[in-house]
Amino acid sequence: MRRLLAVGLLGVVGVKLYALVVRGALTLDLGIGRRTSPLGPVRWTIDAPPEAVFDVIATPYLDRTPRALQQKLAVWEGGSDMVLAAHFTPVRRMVATTLETVRFARPRRIDFRLVRGPVPHLSESFELREVDGATELVWSGELGTDLWGPGAWWGARVAHAWEKAVRASLEGVQAEAERRTANPPSCPTHGRCERG
Repeated sequence: MRRLLAVGLLGVVGVKLYALVVRGALTLDLGIGRRTSPLGPVRWTIDAPPEAVFDVIATPYLDRTPRALQQKLAVWEGGSDMVLAAHFTPVRRMVATTLETVRFARPRRIDFRLVRGPVPHLSESFELREVDGATELVWSGELGTDLWGPGAWWGARVAHAWEKAVRASLEGVQAEAERRTANPPSCPTHGRCERG
């Protein structure tokens, strides 16, 4: 009976521990059996200049976060070129919260480094460069986990969910940057503007 109770208790603790790690409330950084794997690179072509794309990405961090993004992003500390921000991502029936530093090198690069989340190490960047009047955005990074094989298994699941979230976010960035470029704020919404 005691063994059955112990197994049941371990199962409950395991489920609670799993939920804490997935939600980003507990980061296990043991430094034992660390393995790293690349994220990306993934490329997007956005029909807008790099400055416009940079502004779409940076504005919610460096200025006031729009109400539409407040359920996805909260800036905890802000500066002129670096912030500490919490990102909220739905994962199954939970919301994963990651805490990241975000550095801005206007207008060509944005770097993210995980402070707290589902893995002990994650860094990523958005690099922007002009190509034929458009922007090539390249997302790449590195994800690290501990505990050898089991950690690598967990890292593969986190990497898949992470890339999916980045793709969804950048689809929104692309749409907004292209919308702003096609219809600049100085143009009346009912007319057309000449570009010189």
